[in-house]
Amino acid sequence: MKRQYASALTSALLAALFVRGGAAAAPALSQTDQGEIRTSYQYLLHQYYEHVSPQAVLNSVRGDLLVTLRSEGLTHPSLPALRANGLEASNIHAVESEVLAAAREAGHRSSPHQLAYVAIDGMMRAVHDPYTVFLTPKEYAALNEGLDGGDFGGIGIVIQQDDRTRYISVEDVIPDGPADKAGVQQDDLIVTIDGISTKSMDAQQASNHLRGKEGTRVTLGIERDGKALSTPITITRAQIHDVSVFEKMLPDKIGYVAVTVFGADTGSELATALDRLEQEGVRAIVLDLRDNGGGYLDAAIAVSSKFIPSGPIVSVEERADDVTTLEADDTAIAPLPLVVLVNGHTASASEITSGAIQDSGVGTIIGTRTFGKGVVQTIYPLGDGSAVKITTARYLTPHNRDINHLGIAPDIVVAENARPRFGDPSQDVQLERAIQFLQNRLAQQN
Repeated sequence: MKRQYASALTSALLAALFVRGGAAAAPALSQTDQGEIRTSYQYLLHQYYEHVSPQAVLNSVRGDLLVTLRSEGLTHPSLPALRANGLEASNIHAVESEVLAAAREAGHRSSPHQLAYVAIDGMMRAVHDPYTVFLTPKEYAALNEGLDGGDFGGIGIVIQQDDRTRYISVEDVIPDGPADKAGVQQDDLIVTIDGISTKSMDAQQASNHLRGKEGTRVTLGIERDGKALSTPITITRAQIHDVSVFEKMLPDKIGYVAVTVFGADTGSELATALDRLEQEGVRAIVLDLRDNGGGYLDAAIAVSSKFIPSGPIVSVEERADDVTTLEADDTAIAPLPLVVLVNGHTASASEITSGAIQDSGVGTIIGTRTFGKGVVQTIYPLGDGSAVKITTARYLTPHNRDINHLGIAPDIVVAENARPRFGDPSQDVQLERAIQFLQNRLAQQN
């Protein structure tokens, strides 16, 4: 009896373990994953600026899941074919079921959570729009940092290697930052960092030496106007926030303003930069939007409004021909001769500003044809830090030009020189042409 009892007990325990193990191993989607699949599907079907086929979405989901399974070594993965119908809830459930089927095929290779990401990515790919994408938490955080700027311990300068001397050159000094307060100036050469020569050091290597924990010190050997300063400059590092606007004064009181991205603080940063230039007696402005890939629509309105006193900036056409015209916000500076520099990497929000300035006639566009991204994206955050970025509208310039895939043609075409140094007229032929143009305008005014 004892032996039979023990055998029965063992069988019961094994059965319990089997049930528990089976339950743990059986594929299951968390409520978060279910919610993200549902909301991603709904955002795509209802917010994308053109009609979306539910069947195309389901086909794309299944295709992406099969590609993932094959990439994990499954030679002949099998997933049920999906058939869309008019019920949204049914289509969403079909996606969830397909994810679980893929998880059963994958076994230990991929979790249901990872495959839910694959499914959401597949949904976005269904519309064949390079700007409608799924962003993992890491990618979404990187996008936010790129637009809004990150914080780091540093001294507050922008640097690059000087072509002539091969030392590190100070291109810009962030106002009121540690370097500015310590007396570092634009165009200074940093010849040593903590006694280490910067000769032939690239900008990234130098940046690694300059950055560090807040409150720590770094000592710079400086050469200014061809002469070494008698005393090195010691600077205490502080928290630095990446900025998107840099300004400096060029000869003849021509202000140069470079905008690197249209972020959350770009409008206020531009206002501050223009105020500083005004205090220095600026007579004309070069607005450099080259290599600016865009950013927030609101930032484009804010930047454009600094130069356009009134009237339309852009018209946004959403689904069902719903058109909204956004106008200048009454924050313009006093009119000054203006040139906007553009190139093939000037895109999206920077094209909104370029197009508005060109159509309004308040400035002259110089450079090469812009990228041609005439659509607007909206970012929808998801529950776990991921997001979907969906094209929700197209935009038209004030003269109702659709520049998507076409770009903006400059008023004066000037090709980029080889290895340009943006902001340095001696090594930037487009900027040099802009200065000549503005000098002629100023001469005509006089």
